[in-house]
Amino acid sequence: MSYIDVEYPADKREFYKLLKEQISLYTASESDLTAVLANASSVIKQAFPESNWVGFYLKDGVELKLGPFQGRPAVTRIGYGLGVCGSAWKRGESIVVEEVECFEGHIACDCNTHSEIVIPIYKDGEFFGVLDMDSVVPAYFSEEDKIGLEGCVGLVLR
Repeated sequence: MSYIDVEYPADKREFYKLLKEQISLYTASESDLTAVLANASSVIKQAFPESNWVGFYLKDGVELKLGPFQGRPAVTRIGYGLGVCGSAWKRGESIVVEEVECFEGHIACDCNTHSEIVIPIYKDGEFFGVLDMDSVVPAYFSEEDKIGLEGCVGLVLR
């Protein structure tokens, strides 16, 4: 295996093409979900230099439970409809937050975080969890990132 740096922000289509290749490189031949999510979070974190947290929360009954991540310690459980992660689950759609202080009910883990993006993950049509990303830069994530990351999350549950 050979890691290729994916530089952000490049042409977004090319950036996400390379990011998907990197995620696949480190996950395609692995069957253990923890290993897959750990490497996927690492690859994504490396590709977004201004991100301060990248990880997964997985559905566990009526809440989300912390999964593999890169960054500072985080909240371990999030209820349905709570925070950005729980809201993405409840809405069934990705959420891009330009400034977390303006998101009602935001759950703060790192006071340096300004923006966040949460991408729901589905397996066989059922909600499975979310990819959660934070950044120290306000409005760091765009609609293009939302679309690109939605294309990446499917790679972790093949």
